[in-house]
Amino acid sequence: MLVLLPPSEGKASSGRGAPLKPESLSLPGLAEARAAVLDELVELCAADEEKAREVLGLSEGLRGEVAKNVELRTAGARPAGEVYTGVLYDALGLATLDAAARKRAGSSLLVFSGLWGAVRVTDRIPSYRCSMGVKLPGLGALGAHWRGAMASVLPEAAGDGLVLDLRSAAYATAWKPRGETAARTATVRVLHAPTRKVVSHFNKATKGRIVRSLLEADAAPGTPAELVEALRDLGYVVETGARAGALDVLVDEIH
Repeated sequence: MLVLLPPSEGKASSGRGAPLKPESLSLPGLAEARAAVLDELVELCAADEEKAREVLGLSEGLRGEVAKNVELRTAGARPAGEVYTGVLYDALGLATLDAAARKRAGSSLLVFSGLWGAVRVTDRIPSYRCSMGVKLPGLGALGAHWRGAMASVLPEAAGDGLVLDLRSAAYATAWKPRGETAARTATVRVLHAPTRKVVSHFNKATKGRIVRSLLEADAAPGTPAELVEALRDLGYVVETGARAGALDVLVDEIH
């Protein structure tokens, strides 16, 4: 099973350890595309802070994020699973999983990123600011930039197992499963059961809890139908949507 996650806007500060080693990142087929984004992002942020802030869509209060990007090659790196914070990652709680579940997380979770394309939670990266919705002056829209490299790399990473796609819309633009992979891909909406409406905060939190539950249970569904059964066995209320592979998880309480 391969689980596709969005990153978080908020990130923990860079670590005190060794700096980024691009050649050590997973999915080496993305290396050239990563280098192109990294080079332009660092150059942009070093050359013109105001333009960089505009391109990155940062408020005055987030001006310090531009300086952070300037230091990407020299800042300390830490596992991506520690860098990404926020509602989904708080609920997922990677640090509190037992050793076996953490090992499964390292092999099955893939976090999409405007800067790195996609990384595993064990990949060591510095803290950064660059969402998939950014349009860099030279490379253009990052979603489009990543599509070419992703088209060959991601199907190989997915193998012949289930793909659980929990990405937000902006990050889904970088890769769309096709063919056999699409037939094995499941997406999840989290709905407030009484109203049948999506509420962003508990949508993210519930997705984090779902991933944690699957990792702790060592669940290995191979198809969307098997995922439905696995989630029901774990106590979730699940309905199948109108579209193939689309699942709705119903939650009574907003938390």
